[in-house]
Amino acid sequence: MKTALTMGALLFALSAGGALAQDKKERATAQQATAQAKKGDAQEQQSMVKNIVLVHGAFVDGSGWRPVYDILARDGYNVSVVQQPLTGLKDDVAAAQRILERQDGPSILVAHSYGGAIITEAGVDPHVAALVYIAAHAPDEGETETGNGKRYPAVGRDAIQKTPDGYTYLDPGRYHADFAADLPTDEAAFEARSQVFTAATVFTTPITNPAWKLKPSWYMIAKSDRIISPDLERMYAARAHSHTVEIAGASHSVYRSHPKEVAALIEQAAQHAANKP
Repeated sequence: MKTALTMGALLFALSAGGALAQDKKERATAQQATAQAKKGDAQEQQSMVKNIVLVHGAFVDGSGWRPVYDILARDGYNVSVVQQPLTGLKDDVAAAQRILERQDGPSILVAHSYGGAIITEAGVDPHVAALVYIAAHAPDEGETETGNGKRYPAVGRDAIQKTPDGYTYLDPGRYHADFAADLPTDEAAFEARSQVFTAATVFTTPITNPAWKLKPSWYMIAKSDRIISPDLERMYAARAHSHTVEIAGASHSVYRSHPKEVAALIEQAAQHAANKP
């Protein structure tokens, strides 16, 4: 009887010890997995680009980026807005370069409309990790916005007027329908009456060194754009092998009317620029 009890106690001890060892092993495995996950999160955080530089297009100023700026700033990004003079492509590229030089690390360079030509030139700067085009021009070497616009005519191109001294603006009576159809009427009316007249030469100056051939890019197509043909936008995106999204019903002012979608695309670029070939 005593022998039987001793054997039973021994078996119980062995079983308990095995269970304890298995439990320790499982806990160690779980701790290792947690540590690896934290390490992966840390590496992902380190690879993320935190600086965002926004470039506006023709006829407007940088204040139009405010809704996108607010989202990006709230999400922890360091956001700068270029206020280029719209006096010539060379001047406007120089304005973007001044802001890029003030960044403390890699940056995502973002543009709307004519601003796309600016970042196509300025994007070769070593500070730039990736480009984001929002319904923007992305010409190749030797191309101009005017030339590409003739190849892919936009519905509202004839809304652009020219002053005797060589500056352009949009016919205020057509601004809402052609440039900002998905913005409230009062906002479009104010923009129409507060336009930044833009040197006509910006549309006819050829690109010399397109950055989208060297840097990864993302592209947002505004499917109801009347200033740049959506088909031209698709050509730009396909040629640059950009990660592309299309926004149904969006006017040329998609950066104003769809700030959440625009900010999400910029953040996607910031999170994956280092991993995209």
